[in-house]
Amino acid sequence: MERIRVLLAEDDFDFGSILKQYLEIHNFEVTWANDGKEALDLFKAEAKNPFNICVFDVMMPKMDGFALAEKVIEINPEIPFVFLTARKMKEDRIKGLKLGADDYIVKPFEADILVLRLQNILKRTLKNINQSNSQSKNDSSYNIGRYVFNPQNHQLKIEDNIQRLTEKEAQLITYFFENKNQMIKRDDLLTAIWGSDDFFSGRSMDVFISRLRKYFKKDNNISIESARGVGLTFKVEA
Repeated sequence: MERIRVLLAEDDFDFGSILKQYLEIHNFEVTWANDGKEALDLFKAEAKNPFNICVFDVMMPKMDGFALAEKVIEINPEIPFVFLTARKMKEDRIKGLKLGADDYIVKPFEADILVLRLQNILKRTLKNINQSNSQSKNDSSYNIGRYVFNPQNHQLKIEDNIQRLTEKEAQLITYFFENKNQMIKRDDLLTAIWGSDDFFSGRSMDVFISRLRKYFKKDNNISIESARGVGLTFKVEA
């Protein structure tokens, strides 16, 4: 079985050593960088044999985890990543969510927690890729109001404007369109796209919903309406 390749960026030598060893025991192939700049260089160098997932400490010399994630996303928008931090600041968590982080783990934590989180993220990612591949065999694009949505190429187009989408944004739009004009329970949406209905996933979903509202704002016949404590409705008026 091919091992999952992990890029770990952690400047604490003792903690980084423990994580690397523990992940390798669980059949991950780990490349460890001691700072953000080194991690970025390694990510670029492995373009032909890309990593499957990234684990970034937030506070690092030369380049912090947030800046590193932004650079990595520019190179590969689909790469899943997790932030590690010793800080419990709400602002940090929100910033991580806005960047599209798949998880945010506050130190100290047990190494097996990280293993389980990575396994769950990769399981969801593989499932979503298979679903996208299945959908792309049937139809490459379809109309949503004045927009043309192509889930295979991760594009949302209106007139000459093309919005590039992340994998999760494309999945969310697909799910919304398949259930348009009907109430979708938050828990159902979270389970379908995020694979979990915990607090972190819920906050992450809220960030993605805000993005989609901006993407669809050029068509007044399209809206995403929220019913507090109940769910959401993706409205597409004829």
